[in-house]
Amino acid sequence: MSTASLLGTAAALVVVAGLSAMTDAALSRISPARAAELAREGVRGAAGLQVIAADRPRYINLLLLLRLACEIGATTLVALTTFGAWGTGWAAALTTVGSMIVVSYVVVGVGPRTIGVQHAYPVALFSSGLVKFLGNALGPLTRLLILVGNAVTPGKGFREGPFATETELRELVDIAEQRGEVEHGERQMIHSVFQLGDTIVREVMVPRTEMVWIEADKTAAQARALALRSGFSRIPVVGEDVDDILGVVYLKDLIRLPSERDVVCREVMRAATFVPESKPVDDLLREMQAARVHIAVVVDEYGGTAGLVTIEDILEEIVGEITDEYDVERAPVQHLPDGSVRVSARLSVEDLEELFGVEIAEENVETVSGLLAQALGKVPIPGAEAVVAGLSLTAEGTTGRRNRIDTVLVRRVEESAEAEEEGTDA
Repeated sequence: MSTASLLGTAAALVVVAGLSAMTDAALSRISPARAAELAREGVRGAAGLQVIAADRPRYINLLLLLRLACEIGATTLVALTTFGAWGTGWAAALTTVGSMIVVSYVVVGVGPRTIGVQHAYPVALFSSGLVKFLGNALGPLTRLLILVGNAVTPGKGFREGPFATETELRELVDIAEQRGEVEHGERQMIHSVFQLGDTIVREVMVPRTEMVWIEADKTAAQARALALRSGFSRIPVVGEDVDDILGVVYLKDLIRLPSERDVVCREVMRAATFVPESKPVDDLLREMQAARVHIAVVVDEYGGTAGLVTIEDILEEIVGEITDEYDVERAPVQHLPDGSVRVSARLSVEDLEELFGVEIAEENVETVSGLLAQALGKVPIPGAEAVVAGLSLTAEGTTGRRNRIDTVLVRRVEESAEAEEEGTDA
């Protein structure tokens, strides 16, 4: 063949490679649901596009093979032309390599792929017939090459070829956010879904130190009062201690009981579901959905109670913290007319010391709610009181889905005693 024929053939192969890259980019953007909708509307090429969308990896692999074959073929033809004119020296080799890198990057890599992304559906509809034909003709060759590649690759390989990874999908979501096609919150939610499979129960559970529970020999009336005060509709029932969970008592079961009937929690509790703390969260969510269970007890490697996990805890990993309409933002410190101070439960112990000019010897806690919990020896609920370092701490309302204490009323013990004496004198 003449030099002109070789270069013309190489140029044609580069064009085919560019068209393959453009179609590949377009097929990566299409939606099977959208393709089915176009097929119902009778759009030309939509029937073939629907078939391609249903088995997208197969056709993308085919286009990748076609593009690589055309690029290598074009490079070979250019090399034959250059070597024929200049010989087989370094100058000819560097010229061939440099020119083909530029051509492949611009004509195959950037331009066509940009067009394919910008006009995904028009390109996919136009090329669907040819792509479907090539899939039927060259499909066996593509599958054979994937099998050979997986055979020589360490590990199990990929049945459809290693062309769509979680990292690539994450990057696509990031690009979509940058272009304004996906909102920031939607991007975070999609990333959270990917992370769900790598998250274990221990990371999302309510730890045992924050659990609200009731003894098995307590009455149903006491359990109902605890549920109303704590804001929880499901409360674990324990035997000897918190590591001996016998079941779960439900508020809706307690409400149905006749008020005159005196029963204990052991008689009305339901069976508890136990899960290991190392269980993947996505597996647990599927199991809880199938069993229609909303709460499970988490056990550690020694069989002790590590905490509780609910479906809402798992959903929060995807959509973020869930709050209700009564949760409002309050100032961290509010001075009241009677001299007491309402502080946020998350206020640091150091700030509390500075506010009242006292020294608190406790070293294992960092917040006011932790200080109150340590003094009580259990999770505080609204109305719980304790005295620490001359300060009277009273738990107030709860916030958030987990009903954590929102604020704590703090006053000096001396002020409280003087107020009581004045009331007695009056």
